[in-house]
Amino acid sequence: MKRHGVLNARLSNVIAALGHGDRLVVCDVGLPIPRSAETVDLALTTNIPRFLDAVRVILEEAKFDSAIIATEMETVSPPTFDTLMTMLPGVNITKVPHEEFKRLTENNGTITFVRTGEATPYANVILVAGVTFG
Repeated sequence: MKRHGVLNARLSNVIAALGHGDRLVVCDVGLPIPRSAETVDLALTTNIPRFLDAVRVILEEAKFDSAIIATEMETVSPPTFDTLMTMLPGVNITKVPHEEFKRLTENNGTITFVRTGEATPYANVILVAGVTFG
């Protein structure tokens, strides 16, 4: 039995399979997810699990070079934005309008969605996998 890190078997497998440039979308409960997209649905009820908790655990398991967030997160959900920024030191952050964010998650190389129970507006991030060598 695994003792630490990602205990969800499906999420652990998804993270292990990430290649350079693959995208992992960690999202709130309301983000539209294409029906055909691979999804690890962690949502149990409102705000369980929390978006930032899921991101924190995922960041312990994988390296990401860049991230994309909705511009609106900074003004509408500043505590979430501030905490997320402290969790991503050295990661290139791109901000786009929420409508563009949703377009990016439709069919643009996204490998998997990780749906949380988060009910905070704009609590979504596209994490772009890096490499751990070189």
